[in-house]
Amino acid sequence: MSRIVVALGGNALGKNPLDQLKLVKKTAKQIVKIVEDGNEVIVVHGNGPQVGMINLAFDFACANGETAAMPFAECGAMSQGYIGYHLQQSIDRELRNRQIDKKAVTIITQVEVDKKDTAFDNPTKPVGMFYSGDEADKISKEKGYIFTEDAGRGFRRVVPSPKPISILEQKIIEKLVRSGNIVIACGGGGIPVIKDGSGYKGVDAVIDKDYAASKLATILKADILLILTAVDRVYINYTKPNRIPLKKMYLEEAKEYIKQGYFASGSMLPKVEASISFVESRPKGLAIISSLNKGLLALQGKTGTRIEMGGKLVK
Repeated sequence: MSRIVVALGGNALGKNPLDQLKLVKKTAKQIVKIVEDGNEVIVVHGNGPQVGMINLAFDFACANGETAAMPFAECGAMSQGYIGYHLQQSIDRELRNRQIDKKAVTIITQVEVDKKDTAFDNPTKPVGMFYSGDEADKISKEKGYIFTEDAGRGFRRVVPSPKPISILEQKIIEKLVRSGNIVIACGGGGIPVIKDGSGYKGVDAVIDKDYAASKLATILKADILLILTAVDRVYINYTKPNRIPLKKMYLEEAKEYIKQGYFASGSMLPKVEASISFVESRPKGLAIISSLNKGLLALQGKTGTRIEMGGKLVK
């Protein structure tokens, strides 16, 4: 039996609740197949479209005087709740169909970040609705938000994307996993919080879910970090005719590929960096990057890209 942290990419969910309900049924089948194979499973998921949708709704209502602005950390918490609800329903249904006596449970998870993280000096993550230049300038003066022009479509608020340093609910997550539950945690990378006296407070930021999954996998002493995305393997020269699929990357090789700029910052780079961080923290651990519908095959070594310690560089 292996303890596996599964990081679900956006293709595992949807851009609205109806799409999501359909997609999570397929997602649940893959997760339960991994459980049926005798493994402990912890699920981490993204929330980009979902948290954007929630933030957009509140921005629109606020602009029309219908409600007060909703802090971004609270929007993240809302997305964790409703995505977890959909995943729980679908996973539990699939468990019953396969007569597996387990339950899925969602933990609304707070993830600590460093208030001195340099990401706070350079917000890069677009969130919420589009505004004209004048509208963005007015909101910026009123609320202190930072806006940037987004691909000619208008101005959007941008928030920082700091790295996770600890997970506040880690002990209860561990207990639930040991009790045989399928735990859904660190949704959307977790609700970003910073220390505030004897407690914590939420901040306007987004934590990358792959980095959060790597941190959780390290804390829980997982055997495998399985990152499921839209492609079967990691590729060199992915968008070019001479692209090369990678079945395996040793640690130093992965670092060298990053130095050479082979992985895009908005897609594969955080997945490879998260894999490196996990393997460095868990030298006997294994990170795998593959597609959602081939998760079990990737665990069996039949597809996917494996990142691990040691060995010669693959040519």
